[in-house]
Amino acid sequence: MTAADDFARHPIDPTSAAKLAESGLRYETLDTDDAATFNAWARADLRGFLAAEPSEKQLEGMRASLGYRRTTGVWDDSAPLVEEPIATVSSWPADLTLPGGSQLTSWAISSVTVSQARRRRGIARNLLEGELRTAAALGLPLAALTVSESTIYGRFGFGPATFAASFSIDTRRVRWAGPTPGGRVDYVGREQWAEQIGGLFDRVRVARVGEIEGWDGMWPRLAGTVHDEDGDGKKLRAITYTSEAGDLEGAALFKLEGGDHDYASHTLNVEFLRAVSDDAYAALWRFFLEADLVATVKAEQLAIDEPIRWMLGDQRAATVTTSDHQWLRILDTKAVLDARRYSSPGVLGLEIEDALGFAGGSFVLTVGADGVGTAEPVDALPEGSAAVRLGVDALGSLLLGGVSPAALRAAGSLHELGDGAAELAGRVLRVSPEPSPGIWY
Repeated sequence: MTAADDFARHPIDPTSAAKLAESGLRYETLDTDDAATFNAWARADLRGFLAAEPSEKQLEGMRASLGYRRTTGVWDDSAPLVEEPIATVSSWPADLTLPGGSQLTSWAISSVTVSQARRRRGIARNLLEGELRTAAALGLPLAALTVSESTIYGRFGFGPATFAASFSIDTRRVRWAGPTPGGRVDYVGREQWAEQIGGLFDRVRVARVGEIEGWDGMWPRLAGTVHDEDGDGKKLRAITYTSEAGDLEGAALFKLEGGDHDYASHTLNVEFLRAVSDDAYAALWRFFLEADLVATVKAEQLAIDEPIRWMLGDQRAATVTTSDHQWLRILDTKAVLDARRYSSPGVLGLEIEDALGFAGGSFVLTVGADGVGTAEPVDALPEGSAAVRLGVDALGSLLLGGVSPAALRAAGSLHELGDGAAELAGRVLRVSPEPSPGIWY
């Protein structure tokens, strides 16, 4: 058994606890089996994301789905709502798919909130630095999160590593140019969908760079089949794609909106789609784009090089915007670089700067013809070697292969220490297809 196997009971970080105590604040993990304590934490968490006051059933659902995580808060015992924390965070170990299909257990971080009434007191800094020190103490080489505010995390050494595209497609301009698969698309009940999607998702996840593993409680909540008092889940419709051989190869959730003034002009929102085959992908998308009484299809969290662009007949039918999605923070440079596979052989020097002291130093990455690489720490890089200097945040951005070293060089985030080093880094590190943005967590 490793330390990470008992992650939820790992002691609170003493450095952050001491710093917060200087301001009269209490930093602790909580027992999620205690419903009252968890519910107070969850109300604070939801308030931080501007959500409505939850019902008891919604809180029960949150605890059933998320209670396995290491759940942490900061309390101000002088506050009127003394039982509710003024800051929250939760975390857990989860496998992330790296280039080459290898799985790296990472420290996933979520629910990062600080009360509007307690800003500018160093609370967020102590929460996040405490999480990083906890992950390192557990022996985890990487931390990961998806963000609602993109201006916060770079100062802690996180770098954006996956990017999401949002599509809005005018179906009246679409002339289907994709394949016509021989399998079938069917409506299914949301309960059945929730039971099937976990296994299908795992098959997709291990083949898609950037995907992080889900959790058991995620699927019924996504499908709206549990603790859905507001009835939003009833708006969802579930479909699957089955191959000609009878194998489940794709699944999706969607909902319909609008049509109030023109019933033939509904908007179809794709809420979730995963496919293990090209046929499943094409069939599910064609189902959406040829849906009756629909004028617009919208989807978020798609890959930057999403294949649907090439199936529309007229690419200008799609309005596409992009944003950062998943951010990575390297804690052990050698372990992380050794874990992934590479696109081209070569020897690349890396000089990593890390203000927090986790992953800095000089390394020589040697990649063989088989794509296997080994990063060795060195006191100094060899004279005249093809090498780059960069911050740990930039290295996090490069890790999954979806960011160009040349772009970082032009932006001043990567510096060549030898001629052609950025070009070599590009050949070694880049991947195709682009990394998946992955799930929200």
